[in-house]
Amino acid sequence: MTRAELSPRFWEIFFAVHEALPRQGPGNRACAVKALGLCPGLAPSPAVLDLGCGSGGQTLHLAELTSGTIVALDRHAPSIERLQATIAERGLSPRIRPVVGDMAHPPLSPGSFDLVWSEGALYHIGIENALRLCRELLRPGGHVAFTDAVWRTESPPPAVKVGFDLDYPTMGRVPDVLATIERCELSLTGHFLLPEEAWWDDFYAPMRSRIEELRDTYAADADALAVLDELAVEPELRRRHSYSYAYAFFVARAIGSTEPCQGKGASRRSSRSREWNSPVCSRDCWAEDTVEDEAAVACDAPFACHPGRGRKPETARLQQPHEGTMLGP
Repeated sequence: MTRAELSPRFWEIFFAVHEALPRQGPGNRACAVKALGLCPGLAPSPAVLDLGCGSGGQTLHLAELTSGTIVALDRHAPSIERLQATIAERGLSPRIRPVVGDMAHPPLSPGSFDLVWSEGALYHIGIENALRLCRELLRPGGHVAFTDAVWRTESPPPAVKVGFDLDYPTMGRVPDVLATIERCELSLTGHFLLPEEAWWDDFYAPMRSRIEELRDTYAADADALAVLDELAVEPELRRRHSYSYAYAFFVARAIGSTEPCQGKGASRRSSRSREWNSPVCSRDCWAEDTVEDEAAVACDAPFACHPGRGRKPETARLQQPHEGTMLGP
């Protein structure tokens, strides 16, 4: 059976479970902080695209951790409606723009974003195809940050393998993803495996609670209960076989990017999106984003348009806080 052959009833129950969760796949705020820390030279108010955003758990983290604007795109309209309600409630509508759209053909202009972000979603259109699309959407020196499921063993347990074969038959290991990144003219800045709490705290633990809640709702519906039984297998397989597979965060940068900084008050925003403008540099300089020796960069302007500036990378890029749904296991 393939993903396309799953019944409408399956998807009805699947979304009844997943849409109510804090997030639709592994990840957490700490991982977002770590990944953002691997984005040298990220604009102080970056234009961010969250591809396959779901109901926006990671979108809200990005809004907390950066001070720029975010386009959050997903093809599932109910998830976008849920995100719209959340951002309206939190007063984030001026900064987050939810969009219903196909991430294989996003209704977005090339070269529009400083950061393309995607958690557990790029595999839907093929990692290489997705990364080439991300590369096209990036501005010079921009970054792509994404998570992907990877095998940790050559011989995963059959029960785990069959689940991933249903949804992600081309799933590989970390070196396979790194090779794909290189083929797509992206330069790796870092990668790491998600810790176990990133699977459970905001994903599998609330999933288990939601499944039990829906068992009461569908107590007289044998078909719905069968789907819930099927969905309940996923966290149990993770508990038993976590050694065999993982989620990895990968962060990479567009290769060969050299962009002039046009002086005080200059902006990287294109003329087609002036409503998202923000200054990137306060003096005349050239910003060579591919520079490897950060000490060799002379400009010390307070707005970073390239690495360095004599500041701690994390505090320079992240706004201090006020305090890809996968069917496989």
